[in-house]
Amino acid sequence: MRPIRGARLGFGLAAVAVLVALAAFLPPVGSGTAGDVPVLRLEPQDFERRVPAQGNLQAVMATPVSVPAGVPGPFRIGWIAQDGSRVKQGDVVIRFDPSAIEKRLVDAGDDLKETRLTMEKKQIEGTAELRKLERDAALARLELEDAKQFQKKDATLFSRADIIESEIDQGLAQEREGHARATRQTRERLSGTEAALLQIKIRQADAKISQARAGLQALTVTAPHDGVLILKRNWRGESTRVGDSVWNGQPLAEIPDLARMEAQVFVLEADAGGLTPGRAATVTVESAPGVSWPAKISRVDSLAKPRILGSPVQYFAVTLALDRTDPQVMKPGQRVQATLFLEQRKGALLVPRQALFDREGRTVVYRRDPRGGRGFAPVEVKLGPSSLGRVVVESGLRRGDVLAMRDPTRPAGAPPPKKDTGHKAPPVASRGRRGGMITIR
Repeated sequence: MRPIRGARLGFGLAAVAVLVALAAFLPPVGSGTAGDVPVLRLEPQDFERRVPAQGNLQAVMATPVSVPAGVPGPFRIGWIAQDGSRVKQGDVVIRFDPSAIEKRLVDAGDDLKETRLTMEKKQIEGTAELRKLERDAALARLELEDAKQFQKKDATLFSRADIIESEIDQGLAQEREGHARATRQTRERLSGTEAALLQIKIRQADAKISQARAGLQALTVTAPHDGVLILKRNWRGESTRVGDSVWNGQPLAEIPDLARMEAQVFVLEADAGGLTPGRAATVTVESAPGVSWPAKISRVDSLAKPRILGSPVQYFAVTLALDRTDPQVMKPGQRVQATLFLEQRKGALLVPRQALFDREGRTVVYRRDPRGGRGFAPVEVKLGPSSLGRVVVESGLRRGDVLAMRDPTRPAGAPPPKKDTGHKAPPVASRGRRGGMITIR
């Protein structure tokens, strides 16, 4: 057993001696020399900041297909052509359920009949009332004539009381005749007013009948020209369907002009820096992934909105004008993938993000001594636009500079220094191994 232990001890001492000898030739950790720090030599490169986006194709111009205007609703859709179907000019694309309009027509006819019967009744009643008032007025006139003819005026023949009573009877007969005449005139005006109101009701009923008949004639909607029928969708993404109630003038579908297409895409709010009209872009139709179509940003919404109700993620809606439209490949509603070029520079100095460091609120890089030394010195730089892993340096560096790809003042693999927040850590109580003593460290 002793020879084996001696051999193991000898091998261990030899290994230690080899490690000590190698350590003598290696530079010390954190020395800041180029031998232990990965470096990068700056050379001008072309820079592009690309932003991905998704969306759909849509026609630049489209003819709306709407409920006929001038006909009061609501209408109920009884049949509608299939979404995306090709139609010819004059083809029926929408039929409405006639039951509601037929009911309105029947109700309007009943109202017209009832109003006419009421008008006849009022005319008969008015004529009878006028005749009665005419008889009353004639009787009042006869009484007045009798009162005048047989008035007691001679004081030698009649007493004072008889003369006064005769005068009162004559005045009363005169008042009755005047009242009867005024009542007849009032009744004539009232009959004329009632007749006028009934005439208004008759005209309203006639208008309802005319509208209902026009509605029956407008129960079918035809295509204004050849094309593809695209049904309208609401805010939930649901298209127009059978059974929906619609009103006059409401757009239900459209027939787009397939010769000119554009793309509406959505860009994340965080990627929208520099998103302005005129920027270049490319569009790829998902059904034809091998071809990219050049485009330009033509319109950007001024307000970011969520695409999904209740989602906190917001997007800017962007309209891309295509340089060319291929009707054989492009159809309205197709999904597209777009790439937007928001920043393009020729011959820019690009620095990887891992070569940038924050020192006391300044952005610095560690540049190797340009005079031929092996050390690194911090250099403050001004940054420009950035992409996913690289940043454009506006000033502070030049072509040919050699930069450290990690902090050369710290050992390799060491964690970055923590920022001093000005607050001291509170003391931590720990239990020692002896006697259960509590120490503060």
